[in-house]
Amino acid sequence: MQKSTITIDIILDPNKIPEQINWEASDSNAEMKQKAKAMCLAFWDGADKSALRIDLWTKDMMVDEMGDFFYQMMMTMADTFQRATKQDGLTEEMKVFAKDFFKKFRDAQIKDQAAN
Repeated sequence: MQKSTITIDIILDPNKIPEQINWEASDSNAEMKQKAKAMCLAFWDGADKSALRIDLWTKDMMVDEMGDFFYQMMMTMADTFQRATKQDGLTEEMKVFAKDFFKKFRDAQIKDQAAN
C-alpha cells in the first residue's frame, strides 16, 4: 500500500492569528514548502454524517483575493461533485451560482472603491 503525507504548518502571531501558511506533500515534485494565504480543509465523518472543517487565512489575504479564492473553490467543488455523482444538472446549477456570486462580489468591490 502506498502512503502520501501532506504537512501543513501555520505560523501564528502572539494573538494566534495566522501570519503564514506553508504546506508540502510527500509525493510532490516541489523542492521546498509551498506558501498559501488561505486554506479550507474538509473531512467527512461517515459515522456522525458531518463535515469537519478547518478554514484559515493570513493577515495579508486581501478581500479581492478571498472573493477569487471562494469563486475558484466553488467551481472546483462543482467539478468534484460531478465526478463523484454524475449529476450534470446540479453541477451546472452550482457553477451558475458561483459565477453569479463572483459577479456580485466584483460589483460590490467596484461600488466600495467608488465610495472611497
